[in-house]
Amino acid sequence: MNRQPDDLLLSIDCGTQSVRAILFDLHGNVVAKSQVRFDDYQVPQPGWLEHDVDGFWQATAQACQGLWQTHSALKPALRGVSVTTQRGTIMPVDANGQALYPAIIWLDQRNATRLPKISAPWRAAFRAVGASDTIRYFQREADANWLAEFRPDVWQKTHKFLLLSGLLNHRLTGRFVDSIGSQVGYIPFDFKRQRWAAGWDWKWQAMAMEPRHLPELYPVGSQLGQITRQAAQATGIPEGLPVMAAAADKACEVLGSGCLGPEMGGLSYGTTATININSSQYLEALPLVPPYPAALPHHFSCEVQIFRGYWMVRWFKEQFGHNEMLAAEQTGILPEALFDEMVATVPPGSMGLMLQPYWSPGIRHPGPDAKGAIVGFGDIHTRAHLYRAILEGLAYALRDGRERIEKKTRTPMKELRVSGGGSQSDAAMQLTADIFNLPACRPHTYETSGLGAAIDSAVGLGLYGDFDAAIRAMTRVERVFEPIAAHAGLYDQLYNRVYKHMYERLAPLYSEIQSITGYPKRD
Repeated sequence: MNRQPDDLLLSIDCGTQSVRAILFDLHGNVVAKSQVRFDDYQVPQPGWLEHDVDGFWQATAQACQGLWQTHSALKPALRGVSVTTQRGTIMPVDANGQALYPAIIWLDQRNATRLPKISAPWRAAFRAVGASDTIRYFQREADANWLAEFRPDVWQKTHKFLLLSGLLNHRLTGRFVDSIGSQVGYIPFDFKRQRWAAGWDWKWQAMAMEPRHLPELYPVGSQLGQITRQAAQATGIPEGLPVMAAAADKACEVLGSGCLGPEMGGLSYGTTATININSSQYLEALPLVPPYPAALPHHFSCEVQIFRGYWMVRWFKEQFGHNEMLAAEQTGILPEALFDEMVATVPPGSMGLMLQPYWSPGIRHPGPDAKGAIVGFGDIHTRAHLYRAILEGLAYALRDGRERIEKKTRTPMKELRVSGGGSQSDAAMQLTADIFNLPACRPHTYETSGLGAAIDSAVGLGLYGDFDAAIRAMTRVERVFEPIAAHAGLYDQLYNRVYKHMYERLAPLYSEIQSITGYPKRD
């Protein structure tokens, strides 16, 4: 395809809090954006989280239509559309793609109790490598197993078992197709070979799923199909426009931040906080936790995640930030600016207040009994100290992830690219640079996940010859936060002498809490 100066790419970015339809030019600039927020999640039982499946599609169509209300003249410049979404949200649908049950969101905590039986040779192999608990965790968390156990009527009718990306790609193209780069969840996917698991793979024994339940997968950057007449009527996207395969939101953030190799760490300060690198090799930062597909074809996104991440910041604002939120509403100032002022009143290290951000348990590290912890309270501490301690605790945890990744790659990171809502906070950026003792770079656009999807489209459509060229043209750094030596030295001591020992010291107490209270639940 010949590149024209006015060529535009449409990215549909469906996250946990909103869906955004974003038009990018070939220099990575946001030309137009329309956003629809989600405030209609359902909680049928404590710990469950669902959303209406059609609601996701309706919000997507509304966001797209919102673009054309003010930018309809841009439609002729569109060259392709791609989808990037939240990870691990699933939905069973019938042969027409209609929902049989609400979407089960990635934050949902329901568990299967009647687990499919795995053959003796596989069980012996898992025992030999100490993975038995991890496999049982996988089986309990697999939503397909929960549906088969507790809603067999739904499971018997299920034609396809889709991730959110698969649903949106089906609604756009009329085909049950999805990108290899979007496959993140408790599904029978071979993360090493980046394809559906082979017939002999243990995953088919571990969950109540058959190959017929799965969509056809396409490589990142390839064409999934075209916009159907029905999709065009719903969204306003021109009929026949190519729909290109992108990747999951975290992988697209890494690409959209300009990260190509292991020397560049991609931090995502989103609902889940992560540190990632793009790697051409299969590397497990945590044993038996696979790297996910990257937004680069045939690459892996080696990742360590803090499950609740910047959800903790939102939690703080809801519980303790009423004054700032009200002041922001009354004055028109962004709330983040007022919270940055709060952070600035507290010295680095929060005067000894240390937070371990394990508000949700993990698979391998932290373990299934893990809980959050705040230690070092004194009468001098205020909510401002707590807020800064949250930001510092998240950065400490991600620094731990950095060390795990570097141990695998044997390549030290030289700089950080920081995305997500938290990247808009100057205070968060500076303390990140200080805690990592590395330059922390803010990309030129906040919309890095949408930009990563647009880069996949640009290369797949031939608008750029390769990913190197596309990344050079479409990504850049807006501002660099250099570490402050005195702060970096203080944080280094707190990290090495205090933070790194918190989990191992507190883990036995977490186990006792679990045995007494029954929370979090386990077998």
